[in-house]
Amino acid sequence: MVSKRQIKIITSLQQKKYRKSTGLFVAEGKKVIDEFLASSFELDSLFSVDENLFSEEKSVTIISEVELKKMSFLKNPNKCLALFKIVENTAIDPMKLIVALDDVRDPGNLGTIIRLCDWFGIKDLLCSEETVDCYNPKVVQATMGSLTRVNVVYGNLENYLSQTNLPVFGAFMDGKNVYQASLSNKGILVMGNEANGVSETISKLITEKIAIPRFGKLQQTESLNVAMATGILLNEFKRKEFD
Repeated sequence: MVSKRQIKIITSLQQKKYRKSTGLFVAEGKKVIDEFLASSFELDSLFSVDENLFSEEKSVTIISEVELKKMSFLKNPNKCLALFKIVENTAIDPMKLIVALDDVRDPGNLGTIIRLCDWFGIKDLLCSEETVDCYNPKVVQATMGSLTRVNVVYGNLENYLSQTNLPVFGAFMDGKNVYQASLSNKGILVMGNEANGVSETISKLITEKIAIPRFGKLQQTESLNVAMATGILLNEFKRKEFD
């Protein structure tokens, strides 16, 4: 049984200001929740429509399908929902490749980029203060648990880039062909906003502009989705490690 007050608190976590004030975020579905339970994230509350879904050592509040639907952010709720405590990450390892996001706004894109970082072994993801919150419910779901393995740090991107000695690569339509560029396994790869690309302020701090060439005959495709472009570029950075 869950109270109306609990449901109200959970549904309020769709908004960043309430996630910040409570220090909590929502994870849904057995696979995603299991990933967080197995990580260093601290569990606050766990709700399930099935008393056998989790091991006995976990304190589970059994709820009805109707109650789950009231608190879920999914169109088709997936048997369980959990609240975890937000972790504020700060430290970044400058000895490895870092991905930086300049004002990426779409939760699905951020979630996919976090999964890509996990897949390609990118430990640190640096996000501008305008980038969508990684604890947004849609982002958490899109990461499918990869948020537990990628260090997502928010801060002033301009300040960080202006103080680094690392090479700063930026994704641009008019950049150098990435397949011909000299890439480094230490550096920062900057990906820009979905509509406007890398901002003018950040562009001035890029040391090498790179681009994914178009192979289509008509050359009319305007651009690639930022998450898709991130995957292609990370693949090339990592492939160079085997050269």
